[in-house]
Amino acid sequence: MTTRIFLASTLYGTATLAAALDAGLFAPADRTILLVANNAATPETTPAVDEMPGFERLRGRFDDVLSWNETIFPFHPGGWSPRADDLLLWERHLRLLWRLGDDDVELAVESIQVNPAMAIARIFTGAPVDVYADGLMSYGPTRSKLDPLVGTRVRRLLHLDLVPGLTPLLLTEFGVAPEVVPTEIFVKVLTELGDTAGALPTVDGEPALVLGQYLSALDILTAEEEEDLHVTMVRGAFALGHRRIVFKPHPTAPARWSRVLEKEAERLGVELTVLDKPVLAEVLYQRMRPALVVGCFSTALLTASTLYGIPVARVGTARLLDRLTPYQNSNRVPVTIVDALLPELTDTARVESQEPGLSVAELTDLLRAVGFAMQAKIYPGLRPAAERYLSTRLDEHTWRYFKRRRLTSLALPGAVPTQLAFIPRNAAVRKVAKRARSIKRAALG
Repeated sequence: MTTRIFLASTLYGTATLAAALDAGLFAPADRTILLVANNAATPETTPAVDEMPGFERLRGRFDDVLSWNETIFPFHPGGWSPRADDLLLWERHLRLLWRLGDDDVELAVESIQVNPAMAIARIFTGAPVDVYADGLMSYGPTRSKLDPLVGTRVRRLLHLDLVPGLTPLLLTEFGVAPEVVPTEIFVKVLTELGDTAGALPTVDGEPALVLGQYLSALDILTAEEEEDLHVTMVRGAFALGHRRIVFKPHPTAPARWSRVLEKEAERLGVELTVLDKPVLAEVLYQRMRPALVVGCFSTALLTASTLYGIPVARVGTARLLDRLTPYQNSNRVPVTIVDALLPELTDTARVESQEPGLSVAELTDLLRAVGFAMQAKIYPGLRPAAERYLSTRLDEHTWRYFKRRRLTSLALPGAVPTQLAFIPRNAAVRKVAKRARSIKRAALG
């Protein structure tokens, strides 16, 4: 007997799994379990996946639905992992609790680098793992070095073709092959959810849709800066001629943000509609058919453009590229992709033409360089590609994707002026610098 456990924390991810099942990307199993994890900062006040509108349309793909939060209560899914000495005890406990018996277990998880996916993969030691990715992070490097006991068990990476022709970098250090979840089947699954959001506000015509992201929760922006970012989105849409605007706040964003927007919309004479219920952006694409989607670096910008052919525009990506710390921050690749591909809201000509900023080949070269700069120890084989790119393609625009300090630490082109380029590779100079630092620390101590 084989039991396959699917781990999901979002409705979008669950829809991705449903599309993969519908496409026959998973072999039949004797039993399938959807294990729901609510990773919100305060799960008690935020609906879990199986409480979201539309979940019942996806429920039939799975034999059972279980809660990871209830299983490990009172611990938080994002912060708990069993001790190494307790792994066998936890596996026995879960096999009894979930009625697994002696079944062979297979796993399908998201974000394998972090909990709860990592915790579950560690508990079911030896179980084969499929990783599925529903966002833009799959095109970037693995955010941290994985334990080979986990990484070598990953069989494949299932991902949506959000940037057609672009190959994911995630998990390639283990030779994991990417496999595309067919776009037409994923769109069909999303269509099933189209009428599940209940009554939505009526908006005449084709409005502009503004997507909030709650970046202050990630300590990327302050709350005030994020308010200003949303106001900038509304002003930009107004400048392009849109007089009806729908604002979709992040599910965990504070309500006061919408009130700031309401005041600005009133000043501009814009008819602003603020959605007060959790709903997928893709449902709004179907129900409202927006004339424009505006956001920062949300994956929903790419689904609007690639899956639905809706014009999109970005705001604030240059600031985020400068603010993201450390350089290895896993949001860097999504921000880079959106910045490199999509038009800036104030660039009227590009917003109207929707001409991509880079070709897929150019974007691939850029992401290899960024990926190596982010995780050089995990992807040493990317050094030649990074050096080629940085030697020939650094200019006033592409500098925004790199940090001189990071390039210096990796002895990459662009780190220091050309006449001093020998220094990072000069062993004698490095030895003197190391000795000087040791003397300084001793003196301060």
